[in-house]
Amino acid sequence: MRLLVIEDDKDLNRQLVAALEDAGYAVDSASDGEEGHFLGDTEPYDAVILDIGLPKMDGIAVLAAWRKAERAMPVLILTARDGWSEKVKGFDAGADDYVAKPFHMEEILARLRALLRRATGHASSELTCGPVSLDTRSGRVLVSGAPVKLTSHEYRLLAYLMHHSGRVVSRSEIVEHLYDQDFDRDSNTIEVFIGRLRKKLGVDVLQTVRGLGYMLEPGAAPDHAPTR
Repeated sequence: MRLLVIEDDKDLNRQLVAALEDAGYAVDSASDGEEGHFLGDTEPYDAVILDIGLPKMDGIAVLAAWRKAERAMPVLILTARDGWSEKVKGFDAGADDYVAKPFHMEEILARLRALLRRATGHASSELTCGPVSLDTRSGRVLVSGAPVKLTSHEYRLLAYLMHHSGRVVSRSEIVEHLYDQDFDRDSNTIEVFIGRLRKKLGVDVLQTVRGLGYMLEPGAAPDHAPTR
């Protein structure tokens, strides 16, 4: 999943980015409202962490502009401990959740996992597709009950496909949602990771749909002719 952090406190911004990257997310960041608004308006983020008090353009205005433009990604706002009025304004502007400062990083991670699950229609932290299961809390992957060891990139790819199982996901969508702005979008990295993932899973759940992309589905062939 690809996230955006908008926070003007440089130390907190770095801490958030580091913790999210350690948790397996691709992360872009901005330190003011104008830059943050532009990124959120032009890039397909899966979720955003948005501070309310930002220079150049405050967080409420950023959020309201996104929602007016029908940008629907989940947004977690950061507020002051006693800023109840800011929380109300944030929810009214279209926020999905909030965390008050100071906070524990584990709470941020847990709330983001919940937002991402709900955004893709999953009620549980454990995602399943046939014999494959992925626990978003622990990062553990099992196939028929046996643990499978994945690299961070392989896990990130599987997690995105698991969140969107049952539908075709194009290569361009994978690139846009799994990698930050510096990724070489003309490389064949995705195809390499798809091949490695198939080999490690060892079960027929990851389909290639010619000309369209990839689909994770237990034992079912897509309408368009798949290839292994």
